[in-house]
Amino acid sequence: MAIKILYIEDELSLGKIVKESLESRGYNVYMEADGSSIITRFHEFCPDVCVLDIMLPNKNGFEVAQQIRAVNKTAPIIFLTAKTQTEDVVKGFSLGGNDYIRKPFSMEELIVRIENALQRKEAKEPEITIDIIHIGKYIFHTNRLILANGAEEKKLTYRESELLKLLYNNRNSIIDRQDILNAIWGNDSFFNSRNLDVYITKIRRYIKDDSNVEIITIKGIGYRFLIEK
Repeated sequence: MAIKILYIEDELSLGKIVKESLESRGYNVYMEADGSSIITRFHEFCPDVCVLDIMLPNKNGFEVAQQIRAVNKTAPIIFLTAKTQTEDVVKGFSLGGNDYIRKPFSMEELIVRIENALQRKEAKEPEITIDIIHIGKYIFHTNRLILANGAEEKKLTYRESELLKLLYNNRNSIIDRQDILNAIWGNDSFFNSRNLDVYITKIRRYIKDDSNVEIITIKGIGYRFLIEK
């Protein structure tokens, strides 16, 4: 199966050359010109590696990397930039970047960096792939997208699963509504805000049988996922 690369580049002429060159070498490349809807594309495409230009319209590469890291901790991120300041390099790595290439670059260098990033990811991945989270009386199988209560199992959608994971990872703390929208949907538009309301209602319904687990609305701010022991 071809390695999938999510490539964000606003210089369309350069982007076309890089995309076609990678595809000619057997990679599956999805290219975007800006980062405004990148989380939606990330979920749909499920890339093996992300190649992000720093200077982008609407959202820069650093902001895009933050959004990706909020929903995926392991996908390699390679930054492309014409910037040369040391602080930019440091910032890129501090936001979860795995590598950094300065423009102009050769295709051979980019391919080597991509392959090295993927090899490092494989070396770090644990052999055990089953991921189970205990939420009160429920067992959340994150890899299978299933929330179980005894013998009863509820199959979650991908976004329901991502939202529940985000709430759990911030359990017993207040999480800002805007942070949830940016992490799960990629932006905090009115349409996505209404979607979040619907998803919160669904998850509340899924966990209603355990009085020790509750999603509390903090008016004007966000939510608190309360799990009482």
